[in-house]
Amino acid sequence: MKERDGHPMNHADNGSNARLWGGRFAEETDARVHALNASIGFDQKLVLEDIDGSIAHATMLGEVGIISPEEAKAIVAGLKSLRADAERGALTYQTADEDIHMNIERLLIERVGPVGGKLHTARSRNDQVALDMHLFVRRAANAAMEQIRALQAALLKQAEAHVETILPGYTHLKRAQPVSLAHHLLAYFWMLERDVRRFCAAHAAADVSPLGAGALAGTTFPIDRRRTAELLGLAGLYENSIDAVSDRDFVLDFMFAAATLMMHLSRLAEEFIMWSSDEFGFVELPDAFATGSSIMPQKKNPDVFELVRGKSGRVFGHLLALLTVLKGLPLAYNKDMQEDKEGLFDTVETLDLVLGVLPPLIERLTFRPEVMRRAVEQSFANATELADYLAARGMPFREAHAIVGRLVREAQARGVPLQALSLQELRAASPLIAEDVYTALDPVRAVARRTSFGGTGFDEVRRQLAAARTVHGSRPCRAGQTG
Repeated sequence: MKERDGHPMNHADNGSNARLWGGRFAEETDARVHALNASIGFDQKLVLEDIDGSIAHATMLGEVGIISPEEAKAIVAGLKSLRADAERGALTYQTADEDIHMNIERLLIERVGPVGGKLHTARSRNDQVALDMHLFVRRAANAAMEQIRALQAALLKQAEAHVETILPGYTHLKRAQPVSLAHHLLAYFWMLERDVRRFCAAHAAADVSPLGAGALAGTTFPIDRRRTAELLGLAGLYENSIDAVSDRDFVLDFMFAAATLMMHLSRLAEEFIMWSSDEFGFVELPDAFATGSSIMPQKKNPDVFELVRGKSGRVFGHLLALLTVLKGLPLAYNKDMQEDKEGLFDTVETLDLVLGVLPPLIERLTFRPEVMRRAVEQSFANATELADYLAARGMPFREAHAIVGRLVREAQARGVPLQALSLQELRAASPLIAEDVYTALDPVRAVARRTSFGGTGFDEVRRQLAAARTVHGSRPCRAGQTG
């Protein structure tokens, strides 16, 4: 016996004729083919989705008279008992049955008798696995959105505490202009809000039922596809049975949303890695979310952020792998499509790990306002303020830009910031400069004055925080109602 994902696996092979599809075959399947073909080692993760789909299908079969109400009741009862066992990890799967669908059908027949064999009436594994994937992606998209909301909440909490904390804003990793720390953190909030919208779109793409498409051509039985969709809380139906079983765009939508999210989280992680370094010193990591060195006693390493940054690569890779699998497939179903699962499952697990650890870490970060302000004051991040000061007094901005550039060069040569230059020295550059120039050069006032919509001015940041709180408290889409 070998165990995977908490489920014991029985490797006994009962022979090809014992397989639920084995009637046509007289020769035993080669063991190497069997090893390549079987997917139960990973698609058992779909067990709850598979059973839920089967309960809906059996219920519909009984309601429309394809099987008797008593048969439907017996099948549904058996499936519900299997679901209860699955939830506590008590089901045993056989690799001889290849996949989760055949395993559940065999277990059902063992539990309720030959009537269990009627479950697969008017259904194929092709529309069955497609349905399972729809239900799985819909559930995973809901979970991702909830976890992103938790991360946004942590960013909002820190932003609310640091509206008037200033730090250098950077372009090209060079100090550019002073900004509010809250404003900087809110940039990530809005990135994450776009991620929520992408997962919302992935949820909507998955919220469609392929059940009833059969292998590819539909069925001669008088099924009610709308009823099974209704029972599963799915919003719509595929219009085309071939498209229904061959579509994995909704998986790509989810994986693209996941890859974009991981790109954003990698950017955030990189920034906190730099900010926690001795060279920046802008932030202190909580001990509970950092690691040490086996040889250097002084080290406090940002391993969590580094792993977030590193794990982005595997999520990117899974997206590209699935695109490659799908790019040359003729319609309709092909066994290649079995490769849609492991990358998706790993992506979901990666998101769960990363989004589980980041909110408490972000919430417990200790920022160092005095270090950030000193970095502003020791830089030339207020140079644009002086150029704007001159432009506001009638000088063409391009001329003001050149004058301030020369003053920066002079101050750099002396190793002092702009505000250390005397009024006489500043007026030598332009007679438009008066005593109030030092007020304009003050970094706090420089930040406060940037009141354009979406700017870093403190009042504008407070408006932005209110908008962010409103967005954070809203439901982004139909997601969350079902699945």
